[in-house]
Amino acid sequence: MKNFKYAYLICVVCITNFSFAQLSDLAKIDYTILPRGNSNIEYSRIRGLFNYPIALKKEGSYLLLGLDYSNIKLVMDDNPSFDKETIGDFQLLDFNIGYTTLLNNDWRLGVQLTPGFSSNLTANDLSLEDVIISGDVVFIKDKTKDKAVKKPWRLILGASYSGNRGYPFPLPFISYYKKFHSKWSYNIGIPKANFQYHASSKHRFKLYAELDGFTANLQRGVPIDNTLEAKSINMSLVLGGLQYEYHVSKHIQFYAKASYILNNSVNLRAKNKDDILELDSSNALYLRTGIRFKI
Repeated sequence: MKNFKYAYLICVVCITNFSFAQLSDLAKIDYTILPRGNSNIEYSRIRGLFNYPIALKKEGSYLLLGLDYSNIKLVMDDNPSFDKETIGDFQLLDFNIGYTTLLNNDWRLGVQLTPGFSSNLTANDLSLEDVIISGDVVFIKDKTKDKAVKKPWRLILGASYSGNRGYPFPLPFISYYKKFHSKWSYNIGIPKANFQYHASSKHRFKLYAELDGFTANLQRGVPIDNTLEAKSINMSLVLGGLQYEYHVSKHIQFYAKASYILNNSVNLRAKNKDDILELDSSNALYLRTGIRFKI
């Protein structure tokens, strides 16, 4: 059982999903809000996910199956030149299919395919335009459990693509983690980095920076000024802030984030993905809280 837990932990870390839900979570539910502040738009998101690992016959190989669902709401104060009700509610559902296996020299391969849909669902049925495809390929070397290593470390190298993350183009996935002191560790890389203080076995604090966002299809289109038609919406965020974690037990964790939005872009896009209208994106505060169950 101990060996299974260790191998699975490597599995889920190495096939990390860019949508910033960690696949080391067996289950999670969280709530995010960008308060209106000086902006005319309030953004909120409820997200839940579930993952299940399956051991394969080949030693050290695992299949991971999971679901990741989000409901996103945009509330606008003003009266724009389009029907704001059509961009008020979005449904996102991803199906996670991951595979990991051991390689030579203590390396491990992780591959993930994530088909799903992201849409405002104003039509009666889904279409191919609602379909979102994501994928990740990474290689990992993990020395966090090696007792012979005085300062545990982990290196992940790979590439990630997703049509539903606010940055719909391929990005490198680079992560280097090191615990250089009994109470201090850091993680540098793309798409996120942090500096962590391990206050105790139950309390942790992180200074972090990361990317966030979403992309969704607009069924039936949204006419803009009677001359253009928006076919999708894209939101991309660059965040920096503080995260607090309370470890209720070995496997259950509560967390809360308060971030300053370093860069925020919300655009309605044409069919060819060109931006045709930028929405008010002057929100400055990003808040998220939730609870997760980890292996």
